[in-house]
Amino acid sequence: MFTGLVEEVGTIRSVAPVGEGARVTIAASTVLEDVEMGASIAVNGCCLTVVDWGDDWWSADAVPETMDRTNLGSLAPGDPVNLERPLAANGRYGGHVVQGHVDGTGEVQSIEELDDGSWRFTFTLPSELANYVVEKGSIAVDGISLTVAAVTPSTFSIAIIPHTFAVTAMGRRSVGDTVNLEADVLAKYVERLVRPTP
Repeated sequence: MFTGLVEEVGTIRSVAPVGEGARVTIAASTVLEDVEMGASIAVNGCCLTVVDWGDDWWSADAVPETMDRTNLGSLAPGDPVNLERPLAANGRYGGHVVQGHVDGTGEVQSIEELDDGSWRFTFTLPSELANYVVEKGSIAVDGISLTVAAVTPSTFSIAIIPHTFAVTAMGRRSVGDTVNLEADVLAKYVERLVRPTP
Protein backbone atom coordinates (compact mmCIF):
# COMPACT_ATOMS: atom_id res chain seq x y z
CA MET A 1 0.00 0.00 0.00
CA PHE A 2 1.13 3.53 -0.84
CA THR A 3 0.05 6.94 0.44
CA GLY A 4 0.53 9.09 -2.64
CA LEU A 5 3.36 11.07 -1.05
CA VAL A 6 6.12 11.14 -3.69
CA GLU A 7 9.60 10.46 -2.29
CA GLU A 8 11.61 11.57 -5.29
CA VAL A 9 11.45 12.27 -9.00
CA GLY A 10 13.39 9.66 -10.94
CA THR A 11 14.43 9.76 -14.58
CA ILE A 12 13.72 7.15 -17.23
CA ARG A 13 16.96 5.65 -18.53
CA SER A 14 15.45 3.18 -20.96
CA VAL A 15 12.27 1.38 -21.95
CA ALA A 16 13.33 -1.83 -23.70
CA PRO A 17 10.57 -3.83 -25.42
CA VAL A 18 10.12 -7.41 -24.20
CA GLY A 19 7.42 -8.91 -26.39
CA GLU A 20 4.37 -6.71 -25.85
CA GLY A 21 5.72 -5.61 -22.47
CA ALA A 22 8.91 -3.78 -21.55
CA ARG A 23 11.79 -3.59 -19.10
CA VAL A 24 11.87 -0.11 -17.63
CA THR A 25 15.09 1.24 -16.12
CA ILE A 26 14.97 4.33 -13.91
CA ALA A 27 17.67 6.52 -12.40
CA ALA A 28 16.96 7.11 -8.70
CA SER A 29 18.58 7.39 -5.27
CA THR A 30 16.17 7.73 -2.32
CA VAL A 31 14.00 4.71 -3.19
CA LEU A 32 17.15 2.57 -3.44
CA GLU A 33 18.19 3.12 0.17
CA ASP A 34 16.68 -0.19 1.33
CA VAL A 35 16.06 -1.85 -2.04
CA GLU A 36 16.00 -5.62 -2.40
CA MET A 37 14.98 -8.08 -5.09
CA GLY A 38 11.21 -8.19 -5.45
CA ALA A 39 10.62 -4.90 -3.65
CA SER A 40 7.70 -2.74 -4.79
CA ILE A 41 8.14 0.83 -6.01
CA ALA A 42 5.35 2.96 -7.48
CA VAL A 43 6.27 4.68 -10.75
CA ASN A 44 3.80 7.46 -11.58
CA GLY A 45 1.45 5.60 -9.27
CA CYS A 46 1.92 2.20 -10.92
CA CYS A 47 3.27 -0.48 -8.57
CA LEU A 48 6.26 -2.23 -10.17
CA THR A 49 8.57 -4.95 -8.86
CA VAL A 50 12.34 -4.45 -8.67
CA VAL A 51 14.10 -7.10 -10.77
CA ASP A 52 17.58 -5.54 -10.99
CA TRP A 53 19.42 -2.50 -9.63
CA GLY A 54 22.75 -0.71 -9.31
CA ASP A 55 24.10 2.23 -7.33
CA ASP A 56 21.84 4.81 -8.98
CA TRP A 57 19.31 2.87 -11.04
CA TRP A 58 16.77 0.06 -10.90
CA SER A 59 14.74 -1.96 -13.37
CA ALA A 60 11.24 -3.44 -13.45
CA ASP A 61 9.27 -5.47 -15.97
CA ALA A 62 5.98 -3.99 -17.19
CA VAL A 63 3.55 -6.54 -18.64
CA PRO A 64 1.24 -5.70 -21.59
CA GLU A 65 -1.67 -4.91 -19.22
CA THR A 66 0.47 -2.31 -17.48
CA MET A 67 1.66 -0.81 -20.75
CA ASP A 68 -1.91 -0.58 -22.06
CA ARG A 69 -3.55 0.85 -18.94
CA THR A 70 -0.91 3.38 -17.83
CA ASN A 71 1.31 6.09 -19.29
CA LEU A 72 4.41 3.89 -18.94
CA GLY A 73 4.12 2.89 -22.58
CA SER A 74 4.64 6.49 -23.66
CA LEU A 75 7.72 7.15 -21.52
CA ALA A 76 11.08 7.88 -23.13
CA PRO A 77 14.65 8.30 -21.81
CA GLY A 78 14.96 11.53 -19.86
CA ASP A 79 11.30 11.66 -18.81
CA PRO A 80 10.69 12.42 -15.10
CA VAL A 81 8.64 9.97 -13.03
CA ASN A 82 7.24 10.12 -9.51
CA LEU A 83 8.61 7.39 -7.22
CA GLU A 84 7.32 6.09 -3.90
CA ARG A 85 8.10 3.04 -1.77
CA PRO A 86 5.25 1.28 0.06
CA LEU A 87 4.23 2.64 3.44
CA ALA A 88 6.35 1.24 6.26
CA ALA A 89 4.43 -0.19 9.24
CA ASN A 90 5.85 2.54 11.48
CA GLY A 91 5.43 5.34 8.93
CA ARG A 92 3.10 8.33 9.00
CA TYR A 93 -0.04 8.00 6.95
CA GLY A 94 -0.14 11.41 5.30
CA GLY A 95 -1.96 10.87 2.02
CA HIS A 96 -4.79 8.46 1.24
CA VAL A 97 -5.05 4.76 0.44
CA VAL A 98 -3.24 4.29 -2.87
CA GLN A 99 -2.91 0.72 -4.10
CA GLY A 100 -0.59 1.35 -7.03
CA HIS A 101 -3.25 -0.18 -9.31
CA VAL A 102 -3.82 2.39 -12.05
CA ASP A 103 -7.44 2.51 -13.22
CA GLY A 104 -6.83 4.42 -16.42
CA THR A 105 -5.35 7.56 -17.88
CA GLY A 106 -6.43 11.14 -18.37
CA GLU A 107 -5.03 14.05 -20.32
CA VAL A 108 -3.89 17.43 -19.04
CA GLN A 109 -6.52 19.81 -20.42
CA SER A 110 -5.36 23.08 -18.87
CA ILE A 111 -2.79 24.48 -16.43
CA GLU A 112 -3.39 27.80 -14.67
CA GLU A 113 -0.95 29.57 -12.36
CA LEU A 114 -2.81 31.38 -9.58
CA ASP A 115 -1.78 34.60 -7.83
CA ASP A 116 -0.85 32.80 -4.58
CA GLY A 117 1.80 30.72 -6.36
CA SER A 118 -0.35 27.59 -6.59
CA TRP A 119 -1.50 25.92 -9.79
CA ARG A 120 -4.85 24.62 -11.00
CA PHE A 121 -4.72 21.61 -13.30
CA THR A 122 -7.73 20.29 -15.21
CA PHE A 123 -7.71 16.75 -16.60
CA THR A 124 -10.04 14.74 -18.79
CA LEU A 125 -12.02 12.19 -16.81
CA PRO A 126 -12.61 8.77 -18.39
CA SER A 127 -16.30 7.84 -18.25
CA GLU A 128 -15.54 4.56 -16.47
CA LEU A 129 -14.03 6.51 -13.54
CA ALA A 130 -16.63 9.28 -13.31
CA ASN A 131 -18.67 7.56 -10.58
CA TYR A 132 -15.63 7.45 -8.27
CA VAL A 133 -14.54 11.09 -8.53
CA VAL A 134 -16.30 13.60 -6.28
CA GLU A 135 -15.57 17.17 -5.23
CA LYS A 136 -13.28 17.20 -2.15
CA GLY A 137 -12.67 13.48 -2.60
CA SER A 138 -9.27 11.85 -3.10
CA ILE A 139 -7.63 10.81 -6.35
CA ALA A 140 -4.08 9.78 -7.26
CA VAL A 141 -2.66 11.51 -10.34
CA ASP A 142 0.66 10.00 -11.43
CA GLY A 143 0.86 8.58 -7.91
CA ILE A 144 0.32 11.91 -6.13
CA SER A 145 -2.40 11.97 -3.48
CA LEU A 146 -4.60 14.92 -4.39
CA THR A 147 -7.96 16.44 -3.51
CA VAL A 148 -10.52 17.02 -6.24
CA ALA A 149 -11.34 20.74 -6.40
CA ALA A 150 -14.08 20.50 -9.03
CA VAL A 151 -15.61 17.84 -11.24
CA THR A 152 -17.81 17.72 -14.34
CA PRO A 153 -19.05 14.64 -16.20
CA SER A 154 -15.91 14.68 -18.37
CA THR A 155 -13.24 16.61 -16.42
CA PHE A 156 -11.88 17.21 -12.93
CA SER A 157 -9.61 19.85 -11.47
CA ILE A 158 -7.06 19.87 -8.68
CA ALA A 159 -5.07 22.56 -6.89
CA ILE A 160 -1.32 22.03 -6.63
CA ILE A 161 0.57 23.88 -3.90
CA PRO A 162 4.00 25.30 -4.81
CA HIS A 163 5.82 22.56 -2.84
CA THR A 164 4.11 19.72 -4.73
CA PHE A 165 4.66 21.54 -8.03
CA ALA A 166 8.40 21.80 -7.23
CA VAL A 167 9.12 18.30 -5.87
CA THR A 168 7.06 16.09 -8.20
CA ALA A 169 6.88 15.56 -11.93
CA MET A 170 3.64 17.59 -11.97
CA GLY A 171 5.75 20.72 -12.29
CA ARG A 172 7.02 19.43 -15.63
CA ARG A 173 3.65 18.57 -17.11
CA SER A 174 2.24 20.30 -20.20
CA VAL A 175 -1.19 20.50 -21.77
CA GLY A 176 -1.81 17.28 -23.70
CA ASP A 177 0.33 15.06 -21.45
CA THR A 178 -1.10 11.73 -20.35
CA VAL A 179 -1.33 11.02 -16.61
CA ASN A 180 -2.13 7.88 -14.62
CA LEU A 181 -5.30 7.94 -12.54
CA GLU A 182 -6.24 5.81 -9.55
CA ALA A 183 -9.65 6.42 -8.03
CA ASP A 184 -10.20 6.16 -4.28
CA VAL A 185 -10.56 2.45 -3.48
CA LEU A 186 -13.19 3.25 -0.82
CA ALA A 187 -15.49 4.57 -3.54
CA LYS A 188 -15.10 1.32 -5.47
CA TYR A 189 -16.07 -0.79 -2.46
CA VAL A 190 -19.07 1.40 -1.67
CA GLU A 191 -20.29 1.07 -5.26
CA ARG A 192 -19.91 -2.70 -5.09
CA LEU A 193 -21.86 -2.88 -1.83
CA VAL A 194 -24.80 -0.80 -3.05
CA ARG A 195 -24.97 -2.09 -6.64
CA PRO A 196 -27.38 -5.02 -7.03
CA THR A 197 -25.59 -8.27 -7.84
CA PRO A 198 -26.62 -9.55 -11.31
